[in-house]
Amino acid sequence: MSRKFKKPDYEATLNTPIQLSEALPTNHLARFVVDIVGQLDLSSLYERYGATGGEAIAPELLLAMLFYGYATGVFSSRKIERSSYESIPFRYLAGGLHPDHDTIANFRKTFLPEIEELFVQILLLAAQSGVFNLGNISIDGTKIHADASKSKAISYKRLGELESQLRVEVSELMTMGEQVDDGELVVPEGMVIVDEIALRQTRLENLVKARAVLETRARERDMIERAEYEDKIRQREAKARHSKRKPRGPQPKPPTTGPRDKDQYNFSDPESRIMKNTTDRGVDQHYNAQVAVDQDSLFIIAHSLSNHANDKQEMELTLAAISPALGQVTAAALDNGYFSADNIKACSIRGIEPYIATGRETHHRSWQAFFSSPATPPPDDASPKVKMAYKLQTEAGRAIYRLRKSTVEPVMGIIKEVLGFRQFSLRGLTAVSGEWGLVCLAFNLKRFHGLLTSCA
Repeated sequence: MSRKFKKPDYEATLNTPIQLSEALPTNHLARFVVDIVGQLDLSSLYERYGATGGEAIAPELLLAMLFYGYATGVFSSRKIERSSYESIPFRYLAGGLHPDHDTIANFRKTFLPEIEELFVQILLLAAQSGVFNLGNISIDGTKIHADASKSKAISYKRLGELESQLRVEVSELMTMGEQVDDGELVVPEGMVIVDEIALRQTRLENLVKARAVLETRARERDMIERAEYEDKIRQREAKARHSKRKPRGPQPKPPTTGPRDKDQYNFSDPESRIMKNTTDRGVDQHYNAQVAVDQDSLFIIAHSLSNHANDKQEMELTLAAISPALGQVTAAALDNGYFSADNIKACSIRGIEPYIATGRETHHRSWQAFFSSPATPPPDDASPKVKMAYKLQTEAGRAIYRLRKSTVEPVMGIIKEVLGFRQFSLRGLTAVSGEWGLVCLAFNLKRFHGLLTSCA
């Protein structure tokens, strides 16, 4: 064969010196992260370190590795450690050091409150650079898988059955112990009755705790469902007064109270809850993660997280998380999952004009419906739902609400599909809330870098 081929020289390649300044362009995200971290006030982190001890790794190095890792889809502390050897950007961020995964994981878990403070600092840097100016926002939520196994979950019904079974076993073992003491029975080889009783009593204690948690959650749900039921009744009565006729459809049924057989408690992460999974229409252990996104710049300006399956309670938590240092929100667009008279009132108290959908949007609206003129303004005594429906048909309402799908939903899509963040690494509501804040911070860093690069 006469044709020649270029073949690699792997030995020579292994011995080739690499200049990181050549491998990482000046506008590379890793360089940007180092630059931003260098501008942050890290005094609160340094104050947490003891005055004595061995030489510690500087917090800015660990922050840079975490920020870059979460911004590029590397969430595992073990993968971040391995990347400090194998990845050029991570080698640069590590500054020639190789923090082990325990150091990275402990730093992340320990300093989550301080990292949350840095979230606002980064947004203020974006505002100073001219790529962010707070105005109208969109709010939405998504379910993210908890670090919890389905096999560690128990339903309220099964909990009661198991509790009864264990009490019977404890009683049987105690009777067996008495028979052994009286010489009437010989214990099977390898069996220690006291240990068996202690094991079941510990399980019973855990089941009692689980029962108490599920009953508390049921009371919380009862309050929410009762409020929703009463709101439906008020809307129905208001509609009847306005139309002067009996409303169509059946009367809303009052909610059932108390725990339900299928209510579940998970022992691996007790604070996570069973929620509907939109991916496969099943149910799984999740947390409800929320973000408020600036409609102009697509920065996440606030975030919150809960273990509530319903979004109605989440709007106030998210609005409360917006730092006053960022400015005043003008208007907020939300889907129908957030609609309630209380949420409308909460926005008004904060000086925010709410635009909340009153029902599900159709997948395809005709041009006639899209460009139709608003209906006649409702009377002053109309229900909040009727007033909001009219408001959404105004020119301002259409313009603001129309941007919801093209602002907050793409942000959620990028976090879950591009960055690949679909499961938390930490457990417990407080720790998971902190990790969600880290995810949102990393998204903002990447967005900040993208906006500056496009402007250059």
